Amino acid sequence: MATAQATAYVNRIATAVPPHDVHETFLRFAQGQLEGDRRNALLFRRMAERSGIEHRYSCLEPTHEGDMTGPSAFYPRGDFPNTAERMHMFEVHAGALGAAAVERLGLGRERDPITHLLVTCCTGFSAPGIDLELIERCGLNPSVERTMIGFMGCYAAINALKLARHIVRSEPRARVLVVNLELCSLHLQEVTELDQILSFLLFADGCAACLVTAEPHGAALDSFHAVLVPDTANLITWNIRDFGFDMVLSGAVPAAIQDGLRCCADDILRGAPVPSIDLWAVHPGGRTVLDAVERAFDLPPRALAASRDVLRRYGNMSSATVMFVLQALMGNARKGETGCAMAFGPGMVAKTMLFHAATPGVAATTGLRAREPAEAFLVN
Repeated sequence: MATAQATAYVNRIATAVPPHDVHETFLRFAQGQLEGDRRNALLFRRMAERSGIEHRYSCLEPTHEGDMTGPSAFYPRGDFPNTAERMHMFEVHAGALGAAAVERLGLGRERDPITHLLVTCCTGFSAPGIDLELIERCGLNPSVERTMIGFMGCYAAINALKLARHIVRSEPRARVLVVNLELCSLHLQEVTELDQILSFLLFADGCAACLVTAEPHGAALDSFHAVLVPDTANLITWNIRDFGFDMVLSGAVPAAIQDGLRCCADDILRGAPVPSIDLWAVHPGGRTVLDAVERAFDLPPRALAASRDVLRRYGNMSSATVMFVLQALMGNARKGETGCAMAFGPGMVAKTMLFHAATPGVAATTGLRAREPAEAFLVN
């Protein structure tokens, strides 16, 4: 007789962002890049006002003049840093931000039984890596099983939850710590093309951490599905180049997402009607991406309120972002409510997950800024 597999639950979620709000600083940089092109400067200003973003945080500190491209800044005009310099900054800052998110989980004695550590990141690489640094900073068992999920872009958090579910279903005593850490601001480019500047308008730094176990509280992970939209591989690309990681983010992405989701809605929801889904944890890849998801499922405006709020407060933090949304939703979820989470990335791929609230609310914490390795404080 087959043994019933354990159900995996996200018991806790915590989030962290660096201390420097650089959104207004970036807007000044972008306007400077478009000097002499009045039409594009006006278009950029209009798009920025409609972006739905008010704050974005970076590990990089602007100068005293509030500039991010002055002679003493990390991005001096005409002499932007090479990839080696950017990766050095990743090594300097990533560990503190990741540790701040993990500590915010309040594991206490529960850190000792952690059996697995999963880390997603597509914005920095080093070896020994962030996984080993987190073990040391957070006092985890040195023999914890480590898995790096690298360079998958914004949907990597969904893949990490799927892997955590596999682990718990095969090892019911497992306690899986998942960390989604991205320093997107390390890859700013000194460009003058409007579409490229608009892509930089979205991205920011952030980290999410969660605990996945078989303990029946929090959000139960029910099923996963991937949608690969045909003939769209060139719409989102992310390549390592001499001066950082180079992104292509086509304006055709929202329409492709809408078409792909609409065609696969039954598979994503496993035949459930759209109105039966109470909670929508959608990765806010941008305002137009959220609009596309809303149209694909014919959702009421309130359905994506949490996603739009995360976009407004933090921008797009790549793989960490959907966890910020899930955290916001689960803090007020009622037992039995059903949910659908999804995120999008290179391929072009939509990774989706069905879940339900096993208890009235999950142990969730608010976002925080991490200043120094041993200091953190609440944003709100």
